[in-house]
Amino acid sequence: MLAGALSLPAIAQQPGPRPTPNATQPTLQPPSATPAPPTKPKTGENQQPAPQPGQPPGNVKESHGAWSIICDRPAGASADQCALMQNVIAEDRPEVGLSVVVLKTADRKARILRILAPLGVLLKDGMELYVDNNNIGRAYFTRCFSEGCYVEVEIDEELMRILRAGKNAVFALRESADQDRVGIPIELAGFGEGYDALP
Repeated sequence: MLAGALSLPAIAQQPGPRPTPNATQPTLQPPSATPAPPTKPKTGENQQPAPQPGQPPGNVKESHGAWSIICDRPAGASADQCALMQNVIAEDRPEVGLSVVVLKTADRKARILRILAPLGVLLKDGMELYVDNNNIGRAYFTRCFSEGCYVEVEIDEELMRILRAGKNAVFALRESADQDRVGIPIELAGFGEGYDALP
């Protein structure tokens, strides 16, 4: 179960104290069966569109608030695969951006939250998620490719409830051990509607 309540990290739009290290901070759980790397497609049906900062792959099927449903047909697949996506950039750090992707696994048994951060982030520190001033937890980077480094977590019922009910979220990461966390806000308006519209 996700828990925790810390102040929102300081960002341009939402001032407040920076998060402090907390040994009892909840950890977001990685998916039990991690999807294959999105940028290295294999023949099969478990592949999903690869997030690309600033220029989503595939076709935008529809938009819901700040979220877009992006669909693409990987090589060897018999049908389009779709994901809910939002690209964001830190207002005070234009070189730091994220692609946030929510998708269903091919068997529809799991929901995955995948965040692509730029190369150069402090991997061992992971990434924290805050929703409406509440610290939801921390997840750790699972791998890096030429386009960036990934955090992936399985969305359980509690996290889905929080994301649907929330108004704003912040992903907080650190570029180096001697720097404060950078908080990157995303809008949650349209998230529930967009997720429900995913095929």
